Amino acid sequence: MTGYLDPFGGETTTWPYTRWTSGEREIGFAATELVPSWTGDAPKGAWLRIELRARTTGGALTKWYDMGRWAEGGGDIHRTSLPGQGDGDGDVVVDTFVAARPVTAYTLRITLHGEDAAVRSVAVMASAVPTRASAPASPPGAGPEVDLEVPPRSQMTHTGHHPEWGGGGASWCSPASMTMVLQYWGRGPVPEDLAFVDAGDPCPAVDHAARDMYDHSYQGTGNWPFGVAYAGRYGLSGFVTRLRSLTEVERFIRAGIPVITSQSFKEHELPGSGYSTSGHLMVVTGFTASGDVIANDPAAPSDETVKRTYPRAAFENVWLRTTSSGGIVHVIHPPGIPLPPSEGNW
Repeated sequence: MTGYLDPFGGETTTWPYTRWTSGEREIGFAATELVPSWTGDAPKGAWLRIELRARTTGGALTKWYDMGRWAEGGGDIHRTSLPGQGDGDGDVVVDTFVAARPVTAYTLRITLHGEDAAVRSVAVMASAVPTRASAPASPPGAGPEVDLEVPPRSQMTHTGHHPEWGGGGASWCSPASMTMVLQYWGRGPVPEDLAFVDAGDPCPAVDHAARDMYDHSYQGTGNWPFGVAYAGRYGLSGFVTRLRSLTEVERFIRAGIPVITSQSFKEHELPGSGYSTSGHLMVVTGFTASGDVIANDPAAPSDETVKRTYPRAAFENVWLRTTSSGGIVHVIHPPGIPLPPSEGNW
């Protein structure tokens, strides 16, 4: 048994637990960032704690960093990342371990609290993001236009809904994008799970995703591993990674797998967007025959205007450059759907 004092209030609670520690995994290069992601079960009466330590290029081991405390709902603990862990080896920025000096290996430790807690999969993205003010366009892949039938969901139709979850619907690009992908795969919450949503809501599943992806410390719905864990509740596999080009994204699309991307830009940098953003998620659903990006952009004012086509060079630049996400993505798919071939990047 172990005790837990929730940092967001309440009394110390006592939990039965099981702990699993991985072997040390060599990365194969000097990494500067690590992001774990997982799928599993943490229903009422259960929660998970994910920890990570790394080995620096000098051979020293770091301390254990807390990478998240996750539960499916909010009845037992507050789902949260943990700030204030920084030391001479690195720090945790919401969902990312940022190394103060490069690391060459890592170890995971997962603690399952409660009898019904379980983990089905766990992954770690290790990356050394190059410093670049801009990114060149990659050549389009061979093949005709492809556009997956991903349902369009606008976050803006939820403006003003539940401001307690990251400021409300106008900030819900991550829940809206995840809902689009879940509904593409025919997965998501059942009607009885949505009883808390007001009648007349345009897509109650988006409100549900916002509630159950919310990170109480970050005070937002954009914690990347929490998004994967949310998708995992519905039997899907998934992970967070960085892709190196739109050529790699196109491999997923032609395999039938939509990809959630993150980018930041000024309005003029992404023609056709109509807005500027310091960070925004959308779902890449296809490519034109000439290689331009077809995306479901939840920043659109309505579901009917979510589908957009963005110039390939502009999109790739605002997604890959250092001042943006450096190519970060969600890959979510049913276990029976194989991933496309890779040279080792996933």
